[in-house]
Amino acid sequence: MLSINLVNTYRIPQTFEYYRPESLREALVLLSTIEGAKVVAGGTDLLVDLKFRRVTPRALIDITGIGELRSIGVGDGYVEIGSAVTIQELVESEVVGRHLPLLAEAAELLGSWQIRNLATVGGNLCNASPAADTAPPLLAYDAEVELVSLGGSRRIPLERFFAGPKKTVLERGEVLRSIRVPLYRRRAGWSFIKIARTSFDLAKVSAAVLLSLEGDTVADVRIALGSVAPTPVRARAAEESLTGTGFEEAVALAPELVAREIAPIDDVRSTAWYRLEVAKTIVKDAMRRAYERFLRVGAAP
Repeated sequence: MLSINLVNTYRIPQTFEYYRPESLREALVLLSTIEGAKVVAGGTDLLVDLKFRRVTPRALIDITGIGELRSIGVGDGYVEIGSAVTIQELVESEVVGRHLPLLAEAAELLGSWQIRNLATVGGNLCNASPAADTAPPLLAYDAEVELVSLGGSRRIPLERFFAGPKKTVLERGEVLRSIRVPLYRRRAGWSFIKIARTSFDLAKVSAAVLLSLEGDTVADVRIALGSVAPTPVRARAAEESLTGTGFEEAVALAPELVAREIAPIDDVRSTAWYRLEVAKTIVKDAMRRAYERFLRVGAAP
């Protein structure tokens, strides 16, 4: 039994209870009353952790049958995405494609078609990997997350949701219900660039850029990065410095400004030096691609 626990096998070397509630309240009751229970949706991260015994939950609560967590809709000035919406549903959503093209582009680069049909946007965020592909675009859009428990709900900026590698601010008994993304009111260009060992792998480095100009002057720029710090990061100081500059000047300044706001590390996928240099390069590339899209079509308000 011990040898099975130490390798990645198709077997899950532990037993647990399994529940598939039909309502969010039912799920919250189960989560609050069963000590050691964990929420599962696509399971693309959790099942790997189970095989390696990195987690040993007493019960799994499957939320994929809860309708209110599976919707994408437009409200008064925002798009709301249920946490159990799959990545492929983001790719295929007309609402996401029209209003959140940066998120749609990142979603299409996440894993394989098979993974995208299982993995959920909520799971991608709750796993709290610094390499989460949906995090940089959602940070660039100033997204908020709604966390619910039997005691009520709370909304917090996505930037404050991540507490460290594989850590969030979710408390016991809480579930991520939805992601609320304010509509970006300016005409804008966008770009998401991801560098990985293979096309289906986790990002070594990723960068998301939203860009709006007035004439040739940067009116608004948003830059977020993945895999270059303990959490996905928004380069707010760089954004502030670049706003109001000419576009070519902004492109020249951006790499070094962004480098001051990241803290890459060495790991099995890359080195800190490589990540730093690539981050500087792809931010510049993403800004140019966003500029080209702004000139061609932009994102309609």
